[in-house]
Amino acid sequence: MSTAAAPVRPGAVLADLLPAARHRYAVDAALVLGGAALTGIAAQIAVPVPGSPVPVTGQTFAALLIGTALGARRGFLALALYAVVGMAGMPWFAEGTSGYAMPSLGYILGMLLAATVVGALARRGGDRSVLRTAGTMVIGSAIIYAIGVPYLALATGMSLSAAVAAGLVPFLIGDALKAALAMGALPASWKLLGRRG
Repeated sequence: MSTAAAPVRPGAVLADLLPAARHRYAVDAALVLGGAALTGIAAQIAVPVPGSPVPVTGQTFAALLIGTALGARRGFLALALYAVVGMAGMPWFAEGTSGYAMPSLGYILGMLLAATVVGALARRGGDRSVLRTAGTMVIGSAIIYAIGVPYLALATGMSLSAAVAAGLVPFLIGDALKAALAMGALPASWKLLGRRG
């Protein structure tokens, strides 16, 4: 009898490896709730950036990991739950804030779209190798900034160039470090499971 792991069906993400044949909806709900909670917790890891209304946080890293590990549908639902509950008053946005009248809300909306896109890319193997994971993380980060920076400009009255200087440039090194962490963690998870699919 073979003890080798069965290959994962094409299009699987890490969350699909959880055994849940009879309780799929309960497992999906738990993953969505857990993803929203993890994003809220990661948002509390916040470092203010001088001259910017947007702090460096762990929530972008969490959002991209959640989208990649859960897939597009569950990733979207997790980040939608995070956004809606935070806008309704739960103080789990960066630095314990909540609501919708803040200049950094565009980044949260960007994370919602980014989690969906990186989840779709993960279903196509975007998290199985270091290079693919790097590309997936770059695309996800670009989506967050493509929505967050213009929103920041509109919400604060900054020019677009000032919003880029305050809401993009100071975060590039941190994003590179977050991408490097993901480049190690995600492919290693697949390798550890022996299921590169």
